[in-house]
Amino acid sequence: MTHIAIIGSGIIGAAIAYELSLIKGLKITLIEEQKVAALGSTGSALGILMGIVSQKTKGRGWKLRQSSLQRYETLIPELEKLTGQIIPFNRQGILKLRFAEDELERWEKLAKIRYNQGYQLDILDRQQLSKKFPQIKNNKIIGAIYSPQDRQINPKVLTQALVTGASINGVNCKFGVKVQNLISTNLDGSNTRHCYQIKTTDGNLEIDWLVIAAGLGSTPLTESVNQKLDLRPVLGQALQLKLPQNLGNAAFQPVINGEDINIVPLGNGEYWIGATVEFPNTKGEIINQPELLEKLRQQAISFCPDLKKAEIIKTWSGKRPRPEGEPAPIIRKLPNYNNVILATGHYRNGVLLAPATALAVREQL
Repeated sequence: MTHIAIIGSGIIGAAIAYELSLIKGLKITLIEEQKVAALGSTGSALGILMGIVSQKTKGRGWKLRQSSLQRYETLIPELEKLTGQIIPFNRQGILKLRFAEDELERWEKLAKIRYNQGYQLDILDRQQLSKKFPQIKNNKIIGAIYSPQDRQINPKVLTQALVTGASINGVNCKFGVKVQNLISTNLDGSNTRHCYQIKTTDGNLEIDWLVIAAGLGSTPLTESVNQKLDLRPVLGQALQLKLPQNLGNAAFQPVINGEDINIVPLGNGEYWIGATVEFPNTKGEIINQPELLEKLRQQAISFCPDLKKAEIIKTWSGKRPRPEGEPAPIIRKLPNYNNVILATGHYRNGVLLAPATALAVREQL
């Protein structure tokens, strides 16, 4: 029986574990240093699946998005049936606000491309926007693009459901276990190496394949075998607000996106607002800046003034892995290794691209 080890149980590692658990005849071990899943960058994500309204229309970037969006439509009901868990999944789309500098021609061109691909984008002028979304009141906003087939999902609940589903399907999920070393050997005197064992705090594990999906933790793992994987942390801060009731039409609550600010409805008058993008300083340090979080809140209020009345009930932050020197995400074999696959460095698109990443790893295996 082929034994596959997966390091990391964020959204990427969990998605890979679950997808591989659907293949009969595999022995799979999921290893996580933390005692629970989704404590890293997944825990700070907003779960916005912005694929159709993105400007990616071809190449790898679009193919990954398209693959993920298609898989999500089957994955969520599949997981809910298997685990008995309800996974919050907003199917009411994404509303992208348009400002004076956003060329209408560019959006019209994208809408035509999406139509030919089988998707819908609705271009709204200011009057149509005001009628459909009365909560948006800002003179700088000249219209919007509504994408009914984009989605939003709760990343933590999804990750936990993926781990539960994988476990039900036979995956051995080991939490609170740290990988200490990767043991490998040369193949037939060549420069190609084969990783046959991983040393952990819970003992040694004989393996046939290794998938490294540990986010920022992937770098020290590759360094232990003298391979350079340059992932840089980018901090994201977000907050949760509470209003007495939902904004606008209580029954129609898509995600609102404008100027890189997201307003994510959770129901019962609650909203996530996020997220900042904060890079390390000259010393390589990355420190929360409360003033940026307040700026984020004020910008959201400028779009939807009723948010000014909202109570802040939670704030949080997390570091996201951004690759340096190669495009995100990294889904490839570790150089000079015939059985080690990297699935990391998704930067701000980990939740969006998790199903596609899992399918890509499955194909490579």
